Amino acid sequence: MAIPINSEIVTHGIQLAIAPVFLLTAVSGMIGAVAGRLARIIDRARQLEERARESTDEIWLGHAMVELGELRTRGRLANGCIALLTTCAFMIGLTIIVLFVGETTAFQTSRLAVGSFLTGVGCFLLALLSFLTETVIASRLLNFRLLNRQP
Repeated sequence: MAIPINSEIVTHGIQLAIAPVFLLTAVSGMIGAVAGRLARIIDRARQLEERARESTDEIWLGHAMVELGELRTRGRLANGCIALLTTCAFMIGLTIIVLFVGETTAFQTSRLAVGSFLTGVGCFLLALLSFLTETVIASRLLNFRLLNRQP
């Protein structure tokens, strides 16, 4: 059974569905930035653990344990941020599909489109908060190191 396709409706559907794609660009850029930060967090934690195994200085070991705890927290925040960004990307992709299907067929998809878009934007905002929290902790850790310099 052939379905008649109206090219104007398909064109409008594509135009409508393209708008959320710009958010996907921002999400992919953020995933790259957060993944880079996570890699540096992991590298720093490995470096500290290696030095801690060889050290006998109790004071330094205490500082290292504090820093490792903060690195663990930062890693969890970065992982949570990536999970939220991935969920955001999925929901925005779903929004694009729903908008296109709703525009080119007789299905009523407006509520699903609104729900998936708002869920995606909500995840994006939560990811931004997670990213901000991680960077604040990183900055605080930098200040801690500067204040506790050892000769």
